[in-house]
Amino acid sequence: NGRMLALNSYENRVYQVGIEGGAPVVAKFYRPGRWSDDAIEEEHEFAAELAGAEIPVVAPLCINGATLHRHGPFRVSVSPCHGGRAPELDNDDLLRQIGRLVARIHLQGERSTFRARPRVDIDSYGSDSVDYLLDHRFIPQELEGVYLGIAEHLLDNIEAAFDRAGSVQELRLHADFHPGNVLVQEDRVHIVDLDDARSGPAVQDLWMFLSGDRDEQTPQLATLLEGYQEFRQFNARELHLVEALRSLRMMHYAAWLARRWADPAFKQAFPWFNSRRYWDEQILTLREQTALVQESPLAWYA
Repeated sequence: NGRMLALNSYENRVYQVGIEGGAPVVAKFYRPGRWSDDAIEEEHEFAAELAGAEIPVVAPLCINGATLHRHGPFRVSVSPCHGGRAPELDNDDLLRQIGRLVARIHLQGERSTFRARPRVDIDSYGSDSVDYLLDHRFIPQELEGVYLGIAEHLLDNIEAAFDRAGSVQELRLHADFHPGNVLVQEDRVHIVDLDDARSGPAVQDLWMFLSGDRDEQTPQLATLLEGYQEFRQFNARELHLVEALRSLRMMHYAAWLARRWADPAFKQAFPWFNSRRYWDEQILTLREQTALVQESPLAWYA
């Protein structure tokens, strides 16, 4: 019906589109060069698989036998429009519900493997991110040596954390499962944005719901896993990875902003990035994370 509303998305261009005589839909135009067609279609297949298992994931609509379409040079998918509010993470019942949903996602996730989508790992999230920032001269020259030294020390400690965790199962994940990708409407929860789906350890889909210091995170973890364990057993060794994964996400996020810095929308939305103050704070944060990665994991008693 000609009504279009730009939605809050930086990686892709996403619009709510009005439909004459029907409910609005969401059209997602994919950023060129980020994912191959195979990777996008694999994400769509995973979303459809989850929806088929009655997991409340917003999956792209299949139109004329396909979920990925082309309009000129653009690739686009169309999904139902679901509203909702942000989750209240101090609500234990909601945390349990999220834990149950994550476990159900993982039960489906372990039934098959991704072929075209990458892993959550130290190289792609950590080492490659540091290399990009240095190779493209984003870090002020006078801070390069300090940043590199701290980043390398942190990566060494992250590797040690993965060694302590030992061999853990990798499965298909949401992989970017944070409160912003959860919509709550009345008592129902919807999960959105599988755009970053990867393979990795189960805890990757849980740790982003932990906040505050250890004393605050410990009961949050217990509540999440109380719900999770109703459907799937959680491997406690993966708790060695919580701060390691948090650190990798920080490094990956900085490199993501750098990779998109030529896009005017990013300069407008993130004006604080690439300033001397930002890199000073980033160095301090990575130093703090190095200490946290070395600490014992959060306590949890199944």
